[in-house]
This record gives sequence, structure tokens and C-alpha cells, in this order.
Amino acid sequence: MGPINCTLTFHFQYKRDGYLVLEDFFTEDEVNEMKEAGTKLTEDIPDEANRIRFTDTVKSRNEYLLQSSDKIKCFFESGALDKNCKLLVDPKNSLNKVGHALHWFHPTFRKYTFCEKIKNLCDKDLDLEDPCVVQSMYIYKNPKIGDEVPSHQDSTYLYTEPENRLIGFWIALDDATTENGCLWFAPGSHKSGVHRRYIRNPDATSDDILIYTTPQPVYPSSNFVPVPVKKGTLVLIHGLVVHSSQSNKSEKPRHVYTFHVVDFNKTLYSKDNWLQPKESLPFKSIYENS
Repeated sequence: MGPINCTLTFHFQYKRDGYLVLEDFFTEDEVNEMKEAGTKLTEDIPDEANRIRFTDTVKSRNEYLLQSSDKIKCFFESGALDKNCKLLVDPKNSLNKVGHALHWFHPTFRKYTFCEKIKNLCDKDLDLEDPCVVQSMYIYKNPKIGDEVPSHQDSTYLYTEPENRLIGFWIALDDATTENGCLWFAPGSHKSGVHRRYIRNPDATSDDILIYTTPQPVYPSSNFVPVPVKKGTLVLIHGLVVHSSQSNKSEKPRHVYTFHVVDFNKTLYSKDNWLQPKESLPFKSIYENS
């Protein structure tokens, strides 16, 4: 698609609601290329000895998460593995997501993360001065097994000061419906600040390497609206807006490629966030890379 010229819409709808839907941002061919790449990742899943289950110890899960910040790591659906880490489902339906450095180490996802359309959106429409990618994920939301994502704010995990510097770029590679797990948003909830943090535990003696600073908030279901979208749609997600997705009970997948961007102009990225830049992978500028 050509220039989207969404500046006025951004300043009104995005700032009012905390999210913005940009239909037909990617072409069918571009969507198919990303989906084929994501599907191919399921052909190279770890062997049994290197699989982490949701029922494994908190420490082992946290260590695995920390290792993924500069790598391409597989995360399984909660119902995909038995107690011996053997697959209970078809391998192509076993993964919850792959993350968190696809944007740099996978050629297809690097191509679209740093494509001219994204550069132009960040520059001309969103007016970001120093946008850098901090993480990326391919999310499968597989038929019949795709897990629910509880209500949360992205800034809980990727906190910045000021708090409004984080934006999620969520690319639908399938039609996302209320049946297969589309996003649900609480419009305007981004105006209430960050509700809790997920941080590196300052207590080095604890097995809990990563901790939440407060319990999970309870959000009334009446606050949320479903946002079904067609494949090729890009959804911009304010770091502070509360959002969720329900489990996929349908026969259809809901594949997504998503990455998070921080505008580092006059911004402090918290040193106690779980994900930190590394010498092997510093945060990469949208404008300076391709």
C-alpha cells in the first residue's frame, strides 16, 4: 500500500483509545511470505531434552525466557507436551510462540520489521525520533489448543520513563475473529499509567528470578471490546493500554507476527526489565537498519 497518511487519525483515535487498526497494511503476498516463514519454524522444534513446559519450575522457565532475548526460542502451548516433554499434538500445532529476536536473526522477519512501510509509519505518521526494536515474536494461537492471553499492559514487561514510549506492532497473518482469538481492548485504559511491573528480582538468593511487583489487577469484562481484523492488518498497541485475547476454540489458526518499538529520544529504558540489550544484540534502530 502507499503512504497511509494516518497522522490525524493517530493523534485522535490512538491517543483516545490506545490502539489503532490499519487495514491492508501488508499485501497478500507479504502476509503469505511471513506466514510461510512462521510455519517453517515448526519444522525445527527442540528435541525432548531441550523443551520447556509451563509446568516446569519457575526458575527453569525464567532462565529460558532470559536466554531468548537475543535468540530465536520456541515456547510450547500449555497442552502440547506430556510430563516427559513428548508431543501430544501435531508439531505444527505445538508452539505457542517463537521469540524474541526474530526481527534480527530471521531474514524474512527482519525484512518486514525494517521495511520502508514501517520506517515511513514511524517517521511521517507516528513522528518517532529514535525508534528501536526491543523484541519480536511469532504467535501461533493454534486451532483448539491456542492459549488465552490474560489482560495485561505491554509496559508491565518493557517499562520506560516516560511511560508512553512503547508501541506494539501487531501484524495479522490470518483473519482474527472472536472465535479464533482476536484482540480485546479496554479503550482509554492507557491513560491510567502502568498498573504493575514484571522485573528482575533484586533478591539474588531467590529462585524467583523474575517477579511481578503487585498481584494481577482485576478488570471488569464490560471494559473490553473485541477488535476482529482481516489478515494484512497492522494494529498499533500503546504500551499502557490493557488488552487480551481469548483461547482459540475454533478450527482455524490465528497467526501473528508482532514486535515492540521504543522511541529512545529522551527515554530511559528500565534496567530491571526482564529483557535487556546485549552485546550480541543491542536494540536496533528502525531507521538505520534493513
